[in-house]
Amino acid sequence: MTSRTLRIGNASGFYGDRFDAMREMLTDGELDVLTGDYLAELTMLILGRDRLKDPAAGYARTFLRQLEECLGLAHERSVRIVTNAGGLNPAGLAERVRELADRLGVPVRVAHVEGDDLTADYPGALAAHAYLGGFGIAACLRAGADVVVTGRVTDAALVTGPAAAHFGWRPGEYDRLAGAVVAGHVLECGAQATGGNYAFFTDHALQRLRRPGFPLAEIHEDGTCVVTKHPGTGGVVEVGTVTAQLLYETGGARYAGPDVTARLDTVRLSQDGPDRVRVEGVRGEAPPPALKAGLNRLGGFRNEVTFVLTGLDIEHKAELVRLQMEDALGAVKARPAEVRWDLVRTDRPDAGTEETASALLRLVVRDPGEEAVGRVLSGAAVELALAGYPGFHVLAPPGKGAPYGVFEAAYVPQDAVGHVAVLHDGRRIAVPPAQDTRVLEDVPEPPLPDPLPGGPTRRAPLGLVAGARSGDKGGDANVGVWARSEDGWRWLAHELTADRFRQLVPESRALPVTRHVLPGLRALNFVVGGILGEGAAARHRFDPQAKALGEWLRSRHLDIPEALL
Repeated sequence: MTSRTLRIGNASGFYGDRFDAMREMLTDGELDVLTGDYLAELTMLILGRDRLKDPAAGYARTFLRQLEECLGLAHERSVRIVTNAGGLNPAGLAERVRELADRLGVPVRVAHVEGDDLTADYPGALAAHAYLGGFGIAACLRAGADVVVTGRVTDAALVTGPAAAHFGWRPGEYDRLAGAVVAGHVLECGAQATGGNYAFFTDHALQRLRRPGFPLAEIHEDGTCVVTKHPGTGGVVEVGTVTAQLLYETGGARYAGPDVTARLDTVRLSQDGPDRVRVEGVRGEAPPPALKAGLNRLGGFRNEVTFVLTGLDIEHKAELVRLQMEDALGAVKARPAEVRWDLVRTDRPDAGTEETASALLRLVVRDPGEEAVGRVLSGAAVELALAGYPGFHVLAPPGKGAPYGVFEAAYVPQDAVGHVAVLHDGRRIAVPPAQDTRVLEDVPEPPLPDPLPGGPTRRAPLGLVAGARSGDKGGDANVGVWARSEDGWRWLAHELTADRFRQLVPESRALPVTRHVLPGLRALNFVVGGILGEGAAARHRFDPQAKALGEWLRSRHLDIPEALL
């Protein structure tokens, strides 16, 4: 065990993130470990389709190209690399990394983690993978690996594994592990912790946010950390940016993982200097007895066409094209199983440009078979070109249709998964499941602060006093909302109830909305069940991953105390 601070950086928040980030993180400052998160629920579907075409594929190919530029640099600087870029084929990617190292003449030891693949247990699934914890990564690093490749692990495991290896943590050291989980959750989405996608971006010079640097965490032996970035890089690290990322894609106060359940209601944040945020106070509990597994399957085929409606009589034009298309679709045997219309009123009266005089009418069709969404739709739409509403045109002609995926979460006992660390010398080390577990329960809502005293109010956007960040979790979405001041928190905690949320977000009115209170972050977290249908890959709504749902909420108007404005 060592007390030396461990510096862990991140160079990727998703498959397709900034290619140069790996080199930047290795050259712009000191690091001990560099992580890369390439996997999301949607990415697993993409990799699954890749592997159908080529059984040797199934990993993030971008990582190999980045490593070709940076493997020698990482070796020179004694920086270990830990990544989940292995996706559906961690053994395959590990072998490609060895081949690359041999070709470059870089003497690195490559290990990988496996055991997450449960696809054989779920007939009909394109990919089914359990979320593993960090102790397989730790075993690889303790045995001397320079590069560790994993498949589906929790995003935070990329940090908890190196921290456990460095400090000698063992299973059951829940507070330390929980602190590392929080650090990992802050780092996992890259520049989102350094000012990217930040609600209050206008507080800072836009030039500073033009190219945010990637984050790193200075982790201490007791599990506390400081979130920061390399000196001189773009972006900003402040309590607000870290709060926003902590709320991203979470649920209640208990943030469960395979190794530990972190209590988000115990997190304390404080500014520790320019671009430095101290994270402390995190408490941990035994993990739940079951592991989450993500199941991806092909849901069918979809197609869409967007009609442009310009000028006067928008509603009547929309009604005409609906009637014509419904008649055409109803006249064929292969009518799509699902037909959905959405009219988006982007038009304005007496507009100065044709574009701002136009509204968009979006038609989306889905069906188990490809034929019903292909020629059936494109033929019906194209045949209206000279027989429809005045000014008829579309944004793009409909194509053949495309397959779409469906995500589903399942849960399996911890001991049903064969978690294995495959060391650089070929030895295989079984990683035992958690011995002590605790069934996950919601935390009762804590006492709320005293409400603000009465006073004059003004109708204004919620976003003037509160930030938000939102995202997808399967078919659900979460919206984290936080207040910028203590008085703002006193008002927000009482004003923004689940019922008020439903009023402000009308499409949630018929859905379950659960509110979670996190007073230490001056935050509320709302989970909206089923708003994304069958998940992001099914593209159920205009914003299929709910990335802008929080910004829509901030734009809604409420009666806000003038003292806060």
